[in-house]
Amino acid sequence: MFTIIKRRELNPTVTELWIHAPLIAKKAKAGQFIIVRAKEDSERIPLTIAGFDREAGTVSIIFQVVGAGTMQLNSLKEGEAVHDFVGPLGKATEIEGLKNVCVVGGGVGCAIALPIAQALHEQGTKVTGIVGFRNKDLVILEDEFRACCDEFIIMTDDGSYGEKGVVTAPLEKKIVEGANFDEVITIGPLIMMKFVVKTTKPHNVKTVVSMNPIMVDGTGMCGGCRLTVGGQTKFACVDGPDFDGFEVDFDEAMHRGTMYKPFEAHAREAECNLLKQEVQ
Repeated sequence: MFTIIKRRELNPTVTELWIHAPLIAKKAKAGQFIIVRAKEDSERIPLTIAGFDREAGTVSIIFQVVGAGTMQLNSLKEGEAVHDFVGPLGKATEIEGLKNVCVVGGGVGCAIALPIAQALHEQGTKVTGIVGFRNKDLVILEDEFRACCDEFIIMTDDGSYGEKGVVTAPLEKKIVEGANFDEVITIGPLIMMKFVVKTTKPHNVKTVVSMNPIMVDGTGMCGGCRLTVGGQTKFACVDGPDFDGFEVDFDEAMHRGTMYKPFEAHAREAECNLLKQEVQ
């Protein structure tokens, strides 16, 4: 039984669940993911591990409600259980030996960036955190980031909180001013990661991107998460999810990301209709 121990709404569309999964908590590392299925007939959803407590045997996942699967997951309450919770999967983010790192997160991608920033902080790395959101209402995990970052910058598109603008502005400023980062690690929307790489590449600052395309089985057998890295086909679930940002074909990845939107919209509409029937 993968029981939901704690539930927290981080903003109107983003939810955090702490789930009892002692075997996963025992082995989990920052950057790895799990595959969760809310109910027996739900779709499989890949979600990066947002936190873990080895002593309590719990694992945290953070997700945005965007389709039928996440709607079903979001309907579960404390004390209820998810049907499947498989992991940890994928390779952990490589952080050993890093002395000065900038972690750049965007939107719900900040849920993936946080455990990496925390792991870096725990090993004594200097951490600069830069996160971006559309507006103040969507800001998540601010206190948690401030606790593990030596410097922390919040950007909002409309300037309603923090500084106005996009994450690449303070990133480039830091690089030009001589921040001398060993590495930039970025997690968020594909378009954001693409422009982070465009910012760092001229300065030859190593940049790692976390690729989270649609995954199904989590073992590389289905090929649903394939992408092109350095001219070669890779699978995010087994070869990643972290890759050298200079080598990723972002245009291809973004095109693949749009292929499933019509199907997801149809599934979401069907789930909404079912919920309406239950209420009536």
